[in-house]
Amino acid sequence: MSSTGAQLTTLEAFLQGYPTIEYIPPSSSEYPAARKPWNEARLDNPLAVVKPRSPADVAAIVKHAKLNSLPFTIRSGGHNLEGRCVAQDALLIDLRALTAVTIAPDRKTATVQGGILQGELASKLWEHGLATPTGAVPTVGYVGWAMYGGYGPFSPHWGLGVDQIVGATIVDPNGDIVKADEALLEGIRGAGGLFGVIIDLTVKVYPLTSLLAGPIIFNPTDITKTYVDFNAAYEKLLNSEGLPRSSAGANIEEGKRWSEKIASLAPLMVNMVGSTTIPDWFIANGALIPPKIAGNGFSHNVRRIPPSVAEAIGRNLAIMPADRGAMVSIHQLRGPSAGPQDHPSVFATREPHYMLELLGFSTSGDEDVSRQWAIQTTDEIQQADPDNVLPTAYISVYNSAIQAKSTSEALEKTYGPKAQVLKDLKASFDPDSVFSLTVPALK
Repeated sequence: MSSTGAQLTTLEAFLQGYPTIEYIPPSSSEYPAARKPWNEARLDNPLAVVKPRSPADVAAIVKHAKLNSLPFTIRSGGHNLEGRCVAQDALLIDLRALTAVTIAPDRKTATVQGGILQGELASKLWEHGLATPTGAVPTVGYVGWAMYGGYGPFSPHWGLGVDQIVGATIVDPNGDIVKADEALLEGIRGAGGLFGVIIDLTVKVYPLTSLLAGPIIFNPTDITKTYVDFNAAYEKLLNSEGLPRSSAGANIEEGKRWSEKIASLAPLMVNMVGSTTIPDWFIANGALIPPKIAGNGFSHNVRRIPPSVAEAIGRNLAIMPADRGAMVSIHQLRGPSAGPQDHPSVFATREPHYMLELLGFSTSGDEDVSRQWAIQTTDEIQQADPDNVLPTAYISVYNSAIQAKSTSEALEKTYGPKAQVLKDLKASFDPDSVFSLTVPALK
């Protein structure tokens, strides 16, 4: 019997005692769909897929894995751009059944289980007149998004997702369910599940009962000029008037005034900003997101977008593949997360900056074309103004396999001066590296 065959036999015998854990072996007709991450370029086949229904199920699986030296990965949403929730011959622990949300009596925090998606969390909070920072894609796993940083449209007002975390429950390397202490929370804020399976996070929540949102679409006929002109006008606006942290919770009329001001910065096709709800906003966003893609993402953090960088971005927008999987997304870090925090974290990039997502994906099988376009765009931004590129990059988008020469270089690039803090925490909390197939990779 092969080693994988022996591991499956042992796993199946173990699962006989845990009927609540759903088991999907390679022989199952459900396996092909169950093993696929969002990025279908990841071709690894896990040993099997298990779906625990409770924290106790997760703890039992981790104990079994440690006892039998069985490598495993964790999946919530499965949207990691490198597809690293799946690894060849490793057990895939799928947390999607763990979606409970418990709001504290004071309505200032909520405890959120590890398998919930952003859209699900937003809908549950909205029912109670509450919100918390999220990204814009409903099918992304919330906990992974928040723990690794969490840029999004609400971040200028309330801060990054990582800065909302005030508590966590994990399954530790021994398979015990424990509350994270302050030292461990520092690592969880920025390095996610490096130390254990995240059963739940306790995060800050905020009153919100109205929302102004929607797309502003500019004339793409000469997209290079449109982008360069918009960027110049936006920079001028920043330097003259500044921007409000966001319109979240503010007067709707004031929000409309600002949306019209932004819409005036370049030749306009349509301004569709209007009153909505977070659940409806997520539904509209979800309709634009491909259900599956293949390719690679890349990233830079830049201090600002001067004309030379704007021209590099604009040139490559003009030749971007006509594929829903290829795109450029720009996030601006400003507001409460751009500076020192009350709660320590290993998320290192705190100065105001723009985080650039350069996504070379395809929905039609042309991932090589999209990938090469994204690599070219990434390189040209670097060449346009090397001193403008920050020494640290955003781990959730940074392509460690292509943009770094080694695991050590990738760790330094994504955590900067916090890299050693991360290594020390890992050495003290998980010395046997039970959680070895993690993001970030340490070896």
